[in-house]
Amino acid sequence: MTRYFYGASHEEFGPEALLRHAVAAERAGFDGIGCSDHLQPWWEPGESGHAWVRLGAAGQATEKVPIGSAVTAPGARYHPALIAQAWMTLERMFPGRPFLGIGSGEALNEAPVGDDWPSTADQIARLDEALDIIDRLWKGETITEAGRFFRLRDCKLHTLADRRPPIWVSAFGPQAAEVAGRWGDGLWTLPDPESTPEVIEAYRQAGGGDEIVFQALVSWAPTDEDAVEQARKWKGAQPQEHFTADWHEPRTMYEHGEEEVSDEEFASSIIAASSPEEIQERLRELEQLGATVIVLQNNSAANVERAIDVLAQDVLPALRGTRV
Repeated sequence: MTRYFYGASHEEFGPEALLRHAVAAERAGFDGIGCSDHLQPWWEPGESGHAWVRLGAAGQATEKVPIGSAVTAPGARYHPALIAQAWMTLERMFPGRPFLGIGSGEALNEAPVGDDWPSTADQIARLDEALDIIDRLWKGETITEAGRFFRLRDCKLHTLADRRPPIWVSAFGPQAAEVAGRWGDGLWTLPDPESTPEVIEAYRQAGGGDEIVFQALVSWAPTDEDAVEQARKWKGAQPQEHFTADWHEPRTMYEHGEEEVSDEEFASSIIAASSPEEIQERLRELEQLGATVIVLQNNSAANVERAIDVLAQDVLPALRGTRV
């Protein structure tokens, strides 16, 4: 049965609000809690609380649900040794609960701290190198080396845990999926009937683990029009070039999204509805693409807490074949 995680957006809500949302989501019956890991939002004004700080607070404020990032990126902002250290620390504090969502990232979060944003091929190569470092540090190795992207000198983790947190690697094309298959316990991707089957096949051919994780933008409001309108700011995250090229100014990115993406295209790219039955239908379509986990990124703006209740009471039980 597909599990449903709650997706917390650091771009849209402050960390104190996201902490409340995490507690509400666990109480409402979500199977886990993920969160974006951003330095900047896709628009202005927005939010950009530090994901790792709030993850620790969320682990303490909740009781048993899995917690993790969606997704963290190695680069100028985070050396892979720091990622390895952070998740070992989370695992020691909340045994059995953390997962590491990891990907190649966006210039939006890396260029402002000095990253010379690499080509798509080098983004994938940098992720590959970082995953190798994380794996070896988690095995207890001491590393001294100068790689293409990262340098280490007598680097060792002195706090390890009994369990390795599962790694879910973000990939949207076959090359990245092959890297995900070598290192990942799961594949994290955006569902697309045309491209997703090829990505999943490449991931499995490379020996990846069992988890197939989809992320879906969900917006609920009392009317369909309000559901779309309150999510409109997410147009800044729609153009594909914003994920690969050196786009890093939030206001410019939102304006470009408005120019490139029509209202009709945007409404069809997200799950925005007032009807729980319509949301159920859209999510069943995603289940049929092979998801074992679907992260519902709640973009319901002023209706966010009511949306948690609607999803938990009127959507998830129907998908699970049960009632609460």
